[in-house]
Amino acid sequence: MPRTTDHVSAPPEPEPRTSPLHLVTGRPPGWLWCLTEPTRCVVDLGQFAMSRSLLRGAPSGDGHPVLVLPGLLAGDSATAPLRRFLAGLGYDVHGWRLGANLGPTAPVVRGVRTLLRELTDARGGPISLVGWSLGGIFARELAREAPELVRQVITLGSPYAMTDLRQTRAKEVYQLLTRFFRHDVEHPLPERARHPVPVPATSLYSRTDGIVAWETCVEEPGPLRENVAVASSHLGFGCNTSVMWVVADRLAQPVGAWAPFRPPPGLVRMYPKAA
Repeated sequence: MPRTTDHVSAPPEPEPRTSPLHLVTGRPPGWLWCLTEPTRCVVDLGQFAMSRSLLRGAPSGDGHPVLVLPGLLAGDSATAPLRRFLAGLGYDVHGWRLGANLGPTAPVVRGVRTLLRELTDARGGPISLVGWSLGGIFARELAREAPELVRQVITLGSPYAMTDLRQTRAKEVYQLLTRFFRHDVEHPLPERARHPVPVPATSLYSRTDGIVAWETCVEEPGPLRENVAVASSHLGFGCNTSVMWVVADRLAQPVGAWAPFRPPPGLVRMYPKAA
């Protein structure tokens, strides 16, 4: 498959290098954060409902297609609030239409590849990918496989830099599902030793994430990549007000004019300082 990146303009990416953020092993989120995930998710949803007037001021879209990929065991119903919000901004938003995300099974691997090509063929150009948790890992791999089809990647609490399953509270569930995975999908090197995703990439993470260690959701910043800290539960990434503003801001950037996220002056307090 030819690899071209004419849709972005930036200095050449440096060779991959190891970041201290990726050296954490065997440290899942604390039990307090994990056990309060459902409650904090309800709070995130409530804040979203009360902040709709604020979100009306988010940057509007240019109509380009956006594919939203759900997290482990989740489906399109989980991403519905985020997709409705983005559709209201003018984007051509799509769910993945593959049912519950059971990991890299044969139907899922084949399905996301097919869907990416169908959407780009229909619109005649690259699309943006927004992936929540495991969905973000799929989004990054799609961008590596076919960068000419991907405009940018935005991940929401996606542990793509995980080096040990003990870094997630979903370890047991994931292990139960591995019997269904495609084992010919090779990842010969850990994320920290691979070349960066070759399109603009924004990684949203939360230090209060109760499902995955936040350190596994970030990478070394560079010319086309950034990490943005938000205050969110893991289960609330799809309905958190600060998350939605970042996603809207990133998607609204013109092609070839990517720049790191800067919150508007009135919203600075919504975003924790980066780690």
